[in-house]
Amino acid sequence: MNIANSSPHASRLRSLRAALRPHPAVSRVAVGLAVAALGGVTTTSSAAAAGVQSRVRATQQLAVLLTPHRAHHEPEAGSPSTMLVAARRSITGEQTTLPVTGSLTGPDGVRWLQVMLPGRPNSSTGWIAQQGTRELQTHWHLVVNLAARRVVVYRDGRMQRAFRAVVGKSSTPTPTGEFFVEETLQMPTGEAGGPFALALSARSNALQEFEGGPGQIAIHGRDNLGGTLGTAASHGCVRLGTASIDWLAARIGPGTPVTIDAG
Repeated sequence: MNIANSSPHASRLRSLRAALRPHPAVSRVAVGLAVAALGGVTTTSSAAAAGVQSRVRATQQLAVLLTPHRAHHEPEAGSPSTMLVAARRSITGEQTTLPVTGSLTGPDGVRWLQVMLPGRPNSSTGWIAQQGTRELQTHWHLVVNLAARRVVVYRDGRMQRAFRAVVGKSSTPTPTGEFFVEETLQMPTGEAGGPFALALSARSNALQEFEGGPGQIAIHGRDNLGGTLGTAASHGCVRLGTASIDWLAARIGPGTPVTIDAG
């Protein structure tokens, strides 16, 4: 998706672009989007693949928000609220799409969905009313194995591709947990981290903010960034070679589950 500088969310996009660039003050400033690198296709050991595959679902139910929704601790309207989830994402304006992890009908007849939530704390969930949502499914699941420094792509529970990766270094590690793709950006030509970025629900545990950005983790290209595949040298995010990120961007949409595992 093309993002214009005149967008009402241009300041958020600028913070994303800035975080993708090397920054001389990174030791003093908490960075918005950390960077890891992914490149050529490779394979994983059968044992490691089997362990990861046991956590990968063939399909994942999603909830597309048609209106803003307040997320609650419990499936009750009077339960404390955790956050107000906007109907559209802040950078691209894409509809917010959340993985559904459970559902039930309350005593008042209201149908509730337990969903994964974006932002801090990482891997958090909450309950939203089903009304004002549209049901969707995805057959894709991404797994980032930090020890192996690889990203593995599954469809219908079966491995489709595996890419070597550069992951976060020890001082700025890539956070582990269960996450999802918030939105997909097509970066302007020449921008660091292009040509595409998959902005995740994950946030850095080491770097909290940069130029107004929320410390968001992304899987993206390595235009004007480079990086040696198979190393741990980034500020936390995940970089892909151009062919790899092009392949993912053509297939992976908002709401796609992303497991980041220590391996």
